[in-house]
Amino acid sequence: MSLRVERPGQLTSIQDLGRYGYQKYGVIVSGAMDSISLRIANLLVGNQEKEAVLEMTLVGASFIAEQDLLIAVTGGDMLVAIDEKTLPLWRPVFVKKGSQLRFQSSLTGCRTYLAVAGGFAVDEVMESKSTYLRGEIGGYKGRRLQTGDIINCGIFVSTPILEQLRNSLSDSFSATKWHVNPETFINLKEKVIRVIKGGEFELFTNESQEHFFNGEFQITPNSDRMGFRLQGAPLQMEEPVELISEPVTNGTIQVPKDGNPIVLLADRQTTGGYPKFAQVVTVDLPLLAQKKPGEKIRFKEISLEEAEQLYLRQEKQLEKLKAGLQLKALKPASSAIKL
Repeated sequence: MSLRVERPGQLTSIQDLGRYGYQKYGVIVSGAMDSISLRIANLLVGNQEKEAVLEMTLVGASFIAEQDLLIAVTGGDMLVAIDEKTLPLWRPVFVKKGSQLRFQSSLTGCRTYLAVAGGFAVDEVMESKSTYLRGEIGGYKGRRLQTGDIINCGIFVSTPILEQLRNSLSDSFSATKWHVNPETFINLKEKVIRVIKGGEFELFTNESQEHFFNGEFQITPNSDRMGFRLQGAPLQMEEPVELISEPVTNGTIQVPKDGNPIVLLADRQTTGGYPKFAQVVTVDLPLLAQKKPGEKIRFKEISLEEAEQLYLRQEKQLEKLKAGLQLKALKPASSAIKL
């Protein structure tokens, strides 16, 4: 079973939930920029949540299905077509062997995820299938996909949903009538990103602190999976300080000497020496990852306790989704899943 790459898109790579436990050796975590969309895509096709998927950025790829496939597409709303017919998102879709899947530019959001039942059959490197592009580690040959690549898919077992879709097939694909409501988990139009204060927040001027929460910041074109570089009124410290490099994580907002913040993301380094102004809360990392260069965002401070409650609420929603999908697999229905 495999997918053949006809057109690689702007940046398409294999990603899972990341490579944890090796930062002490200088190996970055990497993984999907929008982990929620990855997890839901996998759940929709019956995979483990952490299974590897394809992450497409801004402009999608084109593939030939060299075998019957059960797929799901989530994340940014790229227009996806099979044989001139639009493929619906956020639901299981059975795709017939020989079909061409064409992903175009994303309308809202920046990154789109394609999961296949059984996952992608690439070797794990340090317990992860994620591609670390700069280090050429993991994924498919440690690099982004290219025209002509053949991506093998894993073996998957038949499920009630798969059999229902296979039996109802009258064209190149068939999809369930029900779907997951993406706005339950991520509102791509939301511009406000919630943060908690960072370790060096109090070392900045009052004016900088006020501007950070009252002003707007634009994501510059010089942004990538490693981090978003933001442009706004520069953030200034009361006086320069020398800091020792410390561990950083996904969503850490550092401020270099020019005063323009950098938000560290999936391919971040393991340590950083710039002052840490704030930290994006975990539940808003997928939303931030879906912002495009040129978009403007705002920041809102919340407490650590609020951030923890939001995280727990999101995990409960995912648990409800899992339970709902299990019921769908046993007894297919025509309604949307409501949480």
